[in-house]
Amino acid sequence: MVLLTSILPVRDAQSAAALERGAAIIDPAALRELDRGAFGLGRVLLPMRSTGAPLTNDQLFVLPSMTPVRKALDREFGKYILKHNTDLPNESIGVGNSYDFQLFDKALLDSRDTRFVLAGIVNRMDRAYVREANCGEIRLIYRLTRTDAPATGEGAASLRLPMTLNVVFKAKGDLAGDANNKPITCAEIARRWLDARNLALSGAALAEKLTGSDGLLQLIRPENIHRIETNLQIAHAPKSPVRDFRTDYLLKVFDYNARSGAFEEAPLENQIDRERILADHKLKAEFKEWLLDPAHFAALDRGTILIPEKFLAVGAIAPTPVGFSNSDLQPAFGLVQGDGSTDPVFTQADVAAALKKAAESGTTLQNIRSVAGFERRLNDMSCTGCHQTRGIGGFHFPGVDWMASKPDNSTVVPASPHFFGDQIRRRDVLAAFRDERRPDYSRGFSSRPQPRGSDELAGTEYWDGWGAHCYVQRAKASDNDRSFRSWTCAKGLACQPLAGASPIGMCFVGDGR
Repeated sequence: MVLLTSILPVRDAQSAAALERGAAIIDPAALRELDRGAFGLGRVLLPMRSTGAPLTNDQLFVLPSMTPVRKALDREFGKYILKHNTDLPNESIGVGNSYDFQLFDKALLDSRDTRFVLAGIVNRMDRAYVREANCGEIRLIYRLTRTDAPATGEGAASLRLPMTLNVVFKAKGDLAGDANNKPITCAEIARRWLDARNLALSGAALAEKLTGSDGLLQLIRPENIHRIETNLQIAHAPKSPVRDFRTDYLLKVFDYNARSGAFEEAPLENQIDRERILADHKLKAEFKEWLLDPAHFAALDRGTILIPEKFLAVGAIAPTPVGFSNSDLQPAFGLVQGDGSTDPVFTQADVAAALKKAAESGTTLQNIRSVAGFERRLNDMSCTGCHQTRGIGGFHFPGVDWMASKPDNSTVVPASPHFFGDQIRRRDVLAAFRDERRPDYSRGFSSRPQPRGSDELAGTEYWDGWGAHCYVQRAKASDNDRSFRSWTCAKGLACQPLAGASPIGMCFVGDGR
């Protein structure tokens, strides 16, 4: 099974880590202390647990709250194998290097020698538009890790395995006050996170400060758990004479049911169930009517849309890499005219009419200004489409490896370019909450973040520097796609096309346009 890390030059990794300030906790030594205390997965799921010993997987998935999660994962493995055998009958699949498609070993989920280790804590108050009363979300991200072998020596292999489990909390729960009986408000939560930017602490000292009576983690409580999200590398296919390198990731969501005390399978937010919609004419017509409604179309443009559950999937596979050209590996492929579908949901005329209606109503669209922009937005608003864009494999936050022999964020980046590029926008939302202003929840495309008036991203891989995504400009300026024509490169770089006729490329040194 392939294990993923992202190695960058020290300067780039250090500048990336600086971007997270105020919106994420990635200090390795502090995370180690937190994992050994109240924020280990065992204490989070079982706050009254008498032992402080780590919760190993042989204990985790037999918990009444977690057995539905384990059963759902088993079902997804069964569906994946069945589909593989139907689509690719001549390519073997199983656990081990002898197979063409190498499956994730499910035995790791039942092993006493594996557990989920705290790898990062991320503020997502920028998602408060989903449920404003809760001020957004806080995510505790855990990485599956072996515990049966020591990580020693300079060349020691990582013990981490390709699976993450996120415990998602309401940023503000139903309790009226904090430990000091001080009212909890969105402004107070945001202030604590932003103030943490100025802490010149690390390790145990930082962990103690964060969990103190006025610390930002003091507000994270078990009763505020909202859901669990899992992301695992279900299979890996090495490059061979019959195929390119490919890795598939299984994404699942489980909402917490307080009455049953269990995590229950739930639809993935905005993950359009493409096959089901294309096969059902009535559902297709309903989806088309709903999405082209002017209010919903504008929300799609802003990135704040919430598609009704009847159109969504309860599990999804994110194949990587997908490249820059449209293909059936992308979640919205076939929904828009031009992808080879004989009966798409949306014709080009449908999209053009929606754009015209928005203009006539005075609605200013930030991202969707063409059919291509509409299709890209359909892709990157979904879970799989987002994870396929500027990720580290299929992850956006593989996390900090504090179990390494020399834990350090200066050379190993704990998160993807998409994650770091979005930090300025997220901090801007936090600042609005702190100052009791109305937050701007809008976001750009996953390939191109919003700078929010800051020049912090200028010249970096996250915006217009070497390796950034860009638009290959046409010979005539009037021919440039209005959704992407602003995606230019920094001085000294040129946008180089990478795949077929795709207008999206990457910024490199050269003579591109």
